[in-house]
Amino acid sequence: MNAIRRHAEENFIVLSLILLILFFSWTSDNFFSVVTLKTILNQLPALTVVTVGMTLVLIVAGIDLSVGSVLSLSATVIGVLVVGWQIPLPLACLAGIVAGLACGAANGALVAFFRLPAFIVTLGMLEMARGLAYIVNNSQTVYIGSSIQAIALPLPGVGVSLALLIAIGVVAAGHFMMTRTVFGRHLTAIGSNEQAARMSGIDARPHRLFVLALSGALAGLGGVFNAAYLGSADPNAGIGLELSAIAAAVIGGTSLMGGRGSVLGAFVGVLIISILQSGLAQIGVSEPSKRLITGAVIISAVLLDRWRQKHPQ
Repeated sequence: MNAIRRHAEENFIVLSLILLILFFSWTSDNFFSVVTLKTILNQLPALTVVTVGMTLVLIVAGIDLSVGSVLSLSATVIGVLVVGWQIPLPLACLAGIVAGLACGAANGALVAFFRLPAFIVTLGMLEMARGLAYIVNNSQTVYIGSSIQAIALPLPGVGVSLALLIAIGVVAAGHFMMTRTVFGRHLTAIGSNEQAARMSGIDARPHRLFVLALSGALAGLGGVFNAAYLGSADPNAGIGLELSAIAAAVIGGTSLMGGRGSVLGAFVGVLIISILQSGLAQIGVSEPSKRLITGAVIISAVLLDRWRQKHPQ
């Protein structure tokens, strides 16, 4: 019965995506075009990898509010290393990811071993990472140049960017981990009932540490993609990204209460969020109205998750 319902929900999510595309194709003459497709594809990588990390955190009944700020910190680290210190770009990108990993590991250690609420810990990291981003870049945007922009440009003969290929690889790896490994089953068990998982011999602490550290590292990778998309390191980047990631994950079938989630579904949620934002811009919706509609979508996703909890069968 649960399997039938899960397939029905997956079909509903995909149908919602198709209807959204049809709606904007009907209301805008320019939506169904190569230019719009490229715009959407360029927007996907950063949000995609961040949403994968957020999905894993939500599955263990946690939350990571710091991903937007960590993304910004990673980008600013890359900018300073490349422009200020003349560090080779690959090493600078690696340093940006490591910076994200360090933030995520700090979150994970405080949550897993000091039993602090993930909401409070990651909220604190949100402020700390954003403050560090301003300090590192002296509150200024640093132009990196065409070297990093190559990551976000379509590859010759492929048609899509290296960033998008990596993001799809992250989705595939996350899906494989959750559906084909014992570790993925442990994450679901912890999110469903931590006490029962503990009695089964599963220690939740290293699992929570891992998913929060991974969320930080993926936010750092998102910083690489964001800097490549903009060609610069902006300390204001990623503001509100955590809300979009949570919304995409929940739209894709992940529960805010833990114990349930789909990485592939979350990726469909990312597509829905990206198409919604691009489509609203195409039909001339103002920025305040776009924020209003996006907020309504987030609330609707939470209400849908609430309905799932009350009707498990």
